[in-house]
Amino acid sequence: MQDFSGQLAFITGGASGAGFGQAKVFGRAGAEIVIADVRAEAIETALTELRELQIKCHGIVLDIMDRDAYAKAADGVETVFGRAPTILSNTAGVNSFGPIELTTYDDFDWIIGVNLNGVINGCVTFIPRMIKAGVPGHIVTVSSLGGFMGSALAGPYSAAKAASINLMEGYRQGLAKYDIGVSVATPANIKSNIAEASRLRPAKYGTSGYVENEESIASLHSIHQHGLEPEALGQAIYKGIQENALYIIPYPEVREGLEKHFQAIIDSVAPMDSDPEGAKQRVEALVNWGRDRTRVFAEGNKEGA
Repeated sequence: MQDFSGQLAFITGGASGAGFGQAKVFGRAGAEIVIADVRAEAIETALTELRELQIKCHGIVLDIMDRDAYAKAADGVETVFGRAPTILSNTAGVNSFGPIELTTYDDFDWIIGVNLNGVINGCVTFIPRMIKAGVPGHIVTVSSLGGFMGSALAGPYSAAKAASINLMEGYRQGLAKYDIGVSVATPANIKSNIAEASRLRPAKYGTSGYVENEESIASLHSIHQHGLEPEALGQAIYKGIQENALYIIPYPEVREGLEKHFQAIIDSVAPMDSDPEGAKQRVEALVNWGRDRTRVFAEGNKEGA
């Protein structure tokens, strides 16, 4: 997708931070913008700023964990704009930190609910509509560098972000035939208000094993105030979409850590000469299975057409 003029972008978490950075970058490039966010007042503030920039925009209050609400939001977009989005940006996210061994069910349900299930809900809601529209499109999910490795202090967050990276890799393989590109951005630190996420935590997920108070929020702000500017991340995502890049990581300081992490994984793989015949048989079995499944799925689609 080289030209953003005339595109329609649906951005979750779009009223601030990384989402709003994309809204401004995409809007200046000619796209129409839909901001979806759980905070009504923040949406109105964001829309005012976008309109001052002469960007055509629309706002929807949305809890991305609510699938029925997501479907209604999608219907609302098509009512307002007469079409489905051509760009879906799964950006909304929350974080909470504490010892992994103290993590409660509520901690898991809330953090994974937003950071993973919210992405799933966006994809399952919009991808069929994008395919039906029959025009080129793009999906981008804002994951995290934390998704590449586990964390003793951010276990649910890192797990959810890891799953979202994996999910985007799968969607990229599956959606290429529809001319829908897929990217995943993995930022390290963004200058945003995600430190305030605990204030939005629903009461039904209120039992936490973590300490969340004004001091912990201030501590997080001390980190995020030095993060990448949201519009800088938006520009990197804009370029990534244009280039149909799978990974978008505009943080040069993380290269060494990633190299060490993945080299450790590669080094743990047994050498080929330890089981050459078994390796050959397993690869051939997998290739044959994949070929067979592709044929079955293709025949099933023809019958259902």
